[in-house]
Amino acid sequence: MKITFMGAAKTVTGSCYIIETENSRFAVDFGLHQGNAEIEKRNRGIDDYRPKDLDFILITHAHIDHTGLLPAAVRAGFNGPIYMTQPTRDLLDIMLLDSAYIQEMETEWTNRKRLRKGLPPIKPIYEQEDAINTTPLMRTVQYGASLEPAEGITVSFRDAGHILGSSFIEMWVKEAGETTKVVFSGDLGHKDQLIVRNPSIVEKADYLVMESTYGDRNHKDASNSLDELAEAINWAYSQGGKVVIPAFAVERSQQLIYTLHKLSKEGRLPADMPVYLDSPLAIKATEVFRSHPEFFDMDTAELLHNGEDPLSLPNLKFTLDTKSSQAINETEGSAIIISASGMANAGRIKHHLRHNIWKPEAAVVFVGYQGVGTPGRRLVNGADNITIFGEKLMVKAKIFTINGFSGHAGQDEMIDWLKNFDCPAMKIILTHGEAKGQKILSGIIKQELGYKVHIPDYREELMLVPGGEMQPVTKGKPAQPQVDWEFLLMDSETLFTEFRSRLDKVRAQPFISQTELRDKLLDINRQVVELISEL
Repeated sequence: MKITFMGAAKTVTGSCYIIETENSRFAVDFGLHQGNAEIEKRNRGIDDYRPKDLDFILITHAHIDHTGLLPAAVRAGFNGPIYMTQPTRDLLDIMLLDSAYIQEMETEWTNRKRLRKGLPPIKPIYEQEDAINTTPLMRTVQYGASLEPAEGITVSFRDAGHILGSSFIEMWVKEAGETTKVVFSGDLGHKDQLIVRNPSIVEKADYLVMESTYGDRNHKDASNSLDELAEAINWAYSQGGKVVIPAFAVERSQQLIYTLHKLSKEGRLPADMPVYLDSPLAIKATEVFRSHPEFFDMDTAELLHNGEDPLSLPNLKFTLDTKSSQAINETEGSAIIISASGMANAGRIKHHLRHNIWKPEAAVVFVGYQGVGTPGRRLVNGADNITIFGEKLMVKAKIFTINGFSGHAGQDEMIDWLKNFDCPAMKIILTHGEAKGQKILSGIIKQELGYKVHIPDYREELMLVPGGEMQPVTKGKPAQPQVDWEFLLMDSETLFTEFRSRLDKVRAQPFISQTELRDKLLDINRQVVELISEL
C-alpha cells in the first residue's frame, strides 16, 4: 500500500492522503490549502491529484481544509462516491457552496487588478456549479458501522470529538493475503469542549496517521477561557468600543454563542450589548447543529431536555445580507461581532477589522489557530500595522488571544489518546502541524511511548508494509532533496547582495506595486524570524 501526502505535510491545511492498493486508488480528505500565497498556489494543481483515477474519497469532517478541493476534483472528472457522516454531509451542503462563492468573488477581484496591470485573467479554482455537482456524490455512514468501499478495503468511522460529525477512520487493507490496519486521526478533539463528545478510543493499528496541530503546547482550562472572554468584552464595553472576534463558521461560532449564553446566564455579559453573528455560513451551520442534537454531548443534551437553548441569548442578532452587515459598523457604542473567517484572511471579518483595528477602544479576540502567513497570525504575533483591501492600517485595538476554545487536542491530550493503543510495533506518521510542533511532539512520543515516528514532506510517498517498516518511494532518486550546502554556507553579505540584485530587477517592473512588494518583504522577514526560533 502506497500513501502520498498531498497536503497537511509540515503545515496545517490542505489535508489529503492518496492511497494506492493492489485493487484501488482513493483519498482520505481533499482539503483546500490556506495560508500564504505560496501554499495557496497548490490549489491550482488539481491535475496532480489525478481525480479521474480515484475510486472513492473518505472525509473525516466538514472543515474546508479537509474538504475544500472536492468541487475542483469533480470539475476535473472525479465521479466516485464520497463517504462521510450525516452531519458532515449537511454541513458540506452549505460550506462548499460558500467556498465556491468566495473563489468566484476573489477571482473577480484579482482579475480587476490583473487587467489594470495588462495581465490575462485567471479562472476560479471552482465555481458554485461544481459545488452543486459534488452533492449527489456524497454518501453517509454511521459511527462504528463497517463499510467496504472497494475490494480488500474495510473502513469504520469513529467519533473524533473535533466538530459535529467529525471522525477518525479505521481502515483495514488486505493485500497478498495480509491485512494492514491504518488509522487516520483526522482532527482530534479537545477534551470536554462544548457541544461535541470526547474522542472515541482505539487500541490497535499497524500505522497511525495523526494530526499534530498543537504538538508543542497545551490549552488553558475552559473556565479560564470563559473568564478571559468576559475580561475582553468588559474591557471594550468600558471603553465604548466593539469586540471583533474572527471565528470559524462551523463549531467555533457555535461554541462562542454557547459561551456567551453561559456568561449571560451568570450575569457577566452587559445586558445592553448586542451580539452579532455576521456570517451567513455560521448562521446556516447553527441551524444544522440544531437539527442534530443526537450528536451532542451529555451536558448539552441535558440543557435541551430541560428546555434551555444554549445556542441562543437575548441580544443575539443574525445578519444574513450585506446591507445588515455594513450597518453594524455604522452603529454607535459597544457590540460583539462574531464573523468569519477565523484566520481573518477572507470574508466579512476583513471589513470589521478595517473599521476597528485602528481604534484604541476596540478589542480583537482570537479564539483559534492562526496559520502561518495569515493576517490573524501577524496580529497575534504583535504586528503594529496590517494591510486590508490594499489599505495599510495601524494596529491600535487591544489584541486578546484565548487558547481554550480550540477544537484540537493539546499536546497532553494527544499523548493520553495514544496511551490507549496497545500495539508496541505501531508506527506513527505526524501530519497537520507545523515543523516546530511536530518535532517536539515526535520527541515526546519516542521518549514516553517508544513508538517510531515519521514526519513526511509535501508530496512524499511511503510504502506501508504489512508488519514491517515504512519504506520511502524513491523512483530512482533520493527520498529527500539534496541539500544545497553552497547556498547554506554562503556568507551573509554575499547572500544579501544576491537577494538585493534580484529585488532591484523586480522593482523595475512597472506592474509591481510598492505596497505589494513591501508586504512581501515583511512576510519574508516574519518567516525568517520564525525559522530562527525553530533552531
